[in-house]
Amino acid sequence: MNNNNVNPTELLRPLIVYAVCVIMAVIAGYALVNGLNYGDFQSVGTIGLVVGVLIFPLLMKWHYPLLVLSCGLPATLFFLPGHPTLFVAMVAASLTISVVERILNRDQPFLPATGVRWPLLAFLLVVLITAKMTGGFGMRSMGSDVYGGRKYVMLIAGILSFFAFTARPIPKKYANLYVGLYFGGAVFNIVSDLYPYVPSVFRFIYLVFPASGQFMGTFDNQWDLGVTRLSGVSTAGIAIIFWMLARHGIRENILTSKLWRPALLALAAMLVLTGGFRSSVIGVLIVLVLLFYMEKMHQTGVMLVLILVGLMSAVLVVPLASHLPHTFQRSLAFLPLDISPEVRMDAEGSTTWRVEMWKALLPQIPQYLLLGKGYAFSAETFNESMGVNAMFQHNIDASQDPLALSSDFHSGPLSILIPFGIWGALAWLWYWLAGFWVVWRNFRYGDQDLRHINVFFLALFISKCVTFLFVFGGLVEDMGSFAALIGLSVAINHGVMQSAPAVQPAPASPVAPFPGAPAWQR
Repeated sequence: MNNNNVNPTELLRPLIVYAVCVIMAVIAGYALVNGLNYGDFQSVGTIGLVVGVLIFPLLMKWHYPLLVLSCGLPATLFFLPGHPTLFVAMVAASLTISVVERILNRDQPFLPATGVRWPLLAFLLVVLITAKMTGGFGMRSMGSDVYGGRKYVMLIAGILSFFAFTARPIPKKYANLYVGLYFGGAVFNIVSDLYPYVPSVFRFIYLVFPASGQFMGTFDNQWDLGVTRLSGVSTAGIAIIFWMLARHGIRENILTSKLWRPALLALAAMLVLTGGFRSSVIGVLIVLVLLFYMEKMHQTGVMLVLILVGLMSAVLVVPLASHLPHTFQRSLAFLPLDISPEVRMDAEGSTTWRVEMWKALLPQIPQYLLLGKGYAFSAETFNESMGVNAMFQHNIDASQDPLALSSDFHSGPLSILIPFGIWGALAWLWYWLAGFWVVWRNFRYGDQDLRHINVFFLALFISKCVTFLFVFGGLVEDMGSFAALIGLSVAINHGVMQSAPAVQPAPASPVAPFPGAPAWQR
């Protein structure tokens, strides 16, 4: 008897076998003709390609969890030109596998989120047109004379990540696990700050997890806790706090008999302060305030306790602020505290440098309003203005700062307007509105068992928007961050939640009128 129900997995399996055999045969033929030199970069790339082909069957099964984990994982594929991040590679691999699966089985479409897809496709079109008209996608790692292609690759990968995330639903019983994967990868940033303390025999791990820029090339220098700014440790602290809040919310983290929860939050807060980044502290505080309000904690007795604790903390911190570790002081420099003059000068100098660069760039906005500048720049510009210590080079015009020339403006709005003009800004605003619509409806109408996650996603989305506009933002980095957050919300809720239809009350049965007296008795 013929069976018309074809299993897509059974069809895909022989195709994979044939594909692997063909690719391995091509690689083997190339190696026999040209030989493999383990000191040659292309040979290392060939070995990496072989490894990638061999592990492809594992990717077929685990590509989606690996995609979620790679969001915060600071891993790079060192054997490929340009050293792309693992996130870029997983977006490409996961989306390709998902598309092939949908071609073989049309009964499993991508999750419905059309409202977000259209602005992302519009932004992708703006990026492609701008790149075509401003120098192309040249990449230095590929030997091109036009640089800047890496930013294009990362930006496009960030756009496509939303489609990769919405390729399949996440079962409700695994929702907390995937949230843990989403934030868990960022904990590995601690490895980047341990470079000076890792024995040289084990430093090969920094091929995968690059060391922090301040430690590159150092073998004897050690960092001083409280003085050296540990960006990786700070990022790990933020990830721990966000995971705890997404898993338990504020109420279950504070009003609980499990003392390890508030203790872990306090430890993570200390880790955040070791980075010396004011933007990190501001972002975490915004999330905490929003969660406190959305969980209606201000309507309970906890509000009074919080006020008392805040006053006591202020009494202790204000007079002792100048005696805190330098990184702690710098992280709190936005508050009216009496901190060390040295730390105050460092923090104000960083702010002044940014403000001067922004003021110098503002007159350029009309020039790039209709056609953005893009990311491409010439090899001559790179050689003259972008050395190893680019940010410390003196420039007569702040707009010629090496970071400004490479579109690292440290400002969210400028990172959109100058590279992609008014069209990029309109597409981005459309994207934000659509993303807010998704996280808001999932918060408002989502499953009650997932409410702790949906509340946190809404708070985190708003916090990211505020910091992007007013504190610190960058289009290339934040595009993937927003897309992953919105896509994960869609995957966990199996789409965009709709309001439940109003229940119509059942029609009341007609009540017979009380019979009147017979006419003959009236």
